[in-house]
Amino acid sequence: MRDEGVLSESLQHPRRSLGNRHRSQAEKFLKLGKDDSNNLLWAEQSSKQSLLYDFTNEENWKLLIRIKVLMQDSEGARSVLADLFSVLGRDPELMGQLANKDIIGTCEIMLDGALSTDPLDPDIWWEKVGKTKLGLESFSSRLKRLDVSDQRANILYSRRLERVRNGGYEDAFLELSRILLSQRPINHEAWEELGSMYERRGEYDEAWLCYDQAQSVYANCNAKDRFKDRMEAMVHGSDGKPWKEPPITDRASFLDRLGSLTKPREEELGDIREGDIKEDDFSEIEELRGRGRLAEAFFLARRMAAEGKDGAPEIVSDLLNEMG
Repeated sequence: MRDEGVLSESLQHPRRSLGNRHRSQAEKFLKLGKDDSNNLLWAEQSSKQSLLYDFTNEENWKLLIRIKVLMQDSEGARSVLADLFSVLGRDPELMGQLANKDIIGTCEIMLDGALSTDPLDPDIWWEKVGKTKLGLESFSSRLKRLDVSDQRANILYSRRLERVRNGGYEDAFLELSRILLSQRPINHEAWEELGSMYERRGEYDEAWLCYDQAQSVYANCNAKDRFKDRMEAMVHGSDGKPWKEPPITDRASFLDRLGSLTKPREEELGDIREGDIKEDDFSEIEELRGRGRLAEAFFLARRMAAEGKDGAPEIVSDLLNEMG
């Protein structure tokens, strides 16, 4: 856990009851006396715990930033805002507002502004931002340039995309889900949701590829096996032939497309570019890992594993551990 970031990426899902309990404890310490440094320290610790357990509750963020103001901790307030911007998707423009400034006098205004523009509650967000066609277009354009590799951001945007799907915007859901998963491919629940949408549309090969991804990143997932059982129980197509798993070439193409979505938006000429194939794919994976481009390395390793290259499955396993 980061010293001031307060949030653990080992947390899979928010636990609202625990978040509320720790926030209540923090508020009690504040009532005991804001002028007592010990009370402030205890309030800070409890407030951090409230965010650890539930980063989706805006009141938890507001309380911690208020405590930072009372403590006159500008650097701590900066870290809290940076963490919030990570949850909302790392935006260079927002992060630039924090650089080399004493933000004690403005940090609460900045936090309130960010949450007002980009609510954490997915239902409030949908009503305010995503419900209209113009709002959805703006959201789609913004998501394509954000860094949502943070686990919390991936969870947040997965919930938003559920509202997009339920709102009837299936094509937008499919496109944006692929972008989300290209940045954090270990989100097995999002893979299952994407596969389910493809299956409902009758795009069975794409559905299988998504379920295959879900099962490859989460051993306890049986989405692909259940899908195969459903497909074996039905015969479709004009020729009455049963459905068959996509060939390896289709799997490789699918993984390559996802890998291309992970590439930096603007790469230098000397960088690895789409279509550049090194003689040694394993060396390319290591170079990507060294650059911190784990998702891109993962999709390359998965393609190699699908093609039956020795040693690739072990690298996939290593990368899953690194991304976890």
